[in-house]
Amino acid sequence: MASSPAAKYRGATVEDLDLPPALSISPSTPISTALAMAHDRDYSQLTVTSSTTRALLGYLSVPKIESLLQSSSGNDTRLSDPVNKVMNRFNRKKGNVYKVITPNTALEELEEFLKKEEFAVITDEGRRFVLGVATRGDLEEFTKRRPA
Repeated sequence: MASSPAAKYRGATVEDLDLPPALSISPSTPISTALAMAHDRDYSQLTVTSSTTRALLGYLSVPKIESLLQSSSGNDTRLSDPVNKVMNRFNRKKGNVYKVITPNTALEELEEFLKKEEFAVITDEGRRFVLGVATRGDLEEFTKRRPA
């Protein structure tokens, strides 16, 4: 079996992962609605985008929210609260550079990115649209289903 990333992916790109479309929610979406949508699609993260500009604002980690809701340590988070109360926000300060991952990004590059991050948000080249979310599990599934 090939061990180097280049041999493992043989020129494949993010597009070859055949990811389902991203499910983006607005900051005002109730937590209960967001969790139901995530469970319906078996997603562990949902991207949060501005309802007016569609700009990527952050993400909602489903396991983190479920843990928060089950915790009894004086937590005042409720299912009726808006997502913006519990979402992870991206630091959008000037000078903060994010790695752009697009459908054309090589899988070797994505694998390197995912060594440090839990998931990758896939966008178009201009970073205007969220197209999908990729995880280490997606890469593992890709290598399992691809013939040697």
